[in-house]
Amino acid sequence: MDLDEGAEAIESFTRVETVAVPFEGDSIAEPHEGMEFESEDAAKIFYDEYARRVGFVMRVMSCRRSERDGRILARRLGCNKEGHCVSIRGKFGPVRKPRPSTREGCKAMIHIKLDKSRKWVITRFVKDHNHPLVVAPREARQTMDEKDKKIQELTAELRNKKRLCAAYQEHLTAFMKIVEEHTSQISKKVQNVVNNLKNYETIDLELLQHR
Repeated sequence: MDLDEGAEAIESFTRVETVAVPFEGDSIAEPHEGMEFESEDAAKIFYDEYARRVGFVMRVMSCRRSERDGRILARRLGCNKEGHCVSIRGKFGPVRKPRPSTREGCKAMIHIKLDKSRKWVITRFVKDHNHPLVVAPREARQTMDEKDKKIQELTAELRNKKRLCAAYQEHLTAFMKIVEEHTSQISKKVQNVVNNLKNYETIDLELLQHR
């Protein structure tokens, strides 16, 4: 790869790699234990698409991090109706008017884990929901409360930023390597020129001595 190719690599910084979502015919594949993904984001995209096709809204839930460097090692993705809303009450009754809750204690979820091969693997899949599923995509999205919408938007934005930063870092590293290689080659050529000049000077001195 030469400097022109390096420049083309720099121009491709903004190209974001798309994640392939597995389909079976006209429907998305159902999650299963042992299913592998290249990244945590790929697993999130897959389960979010699965949720949309089946008729529920995905919620990004708890994760487990490495005590050494803080990297995410495992993650739970579930239904937005997971858990129950706990009302906050004071000594003299409700502190504020409770809003309608979308939580119904749903247990549907997948658990993904980063394995030794550096791939993310589904280690647990709970399929059944304890509430009706809204198959129509628009209706499913309308069941999402404002908090879930904001989380989805921020997650998608963060995902794109991470991919863009990774692309910048990868291509910048490749470009710097090309520059280093060319610098090394130029240094060798300069050194060869210097050595040749020294040889010529030595020959001239010898000729002068023999005159």
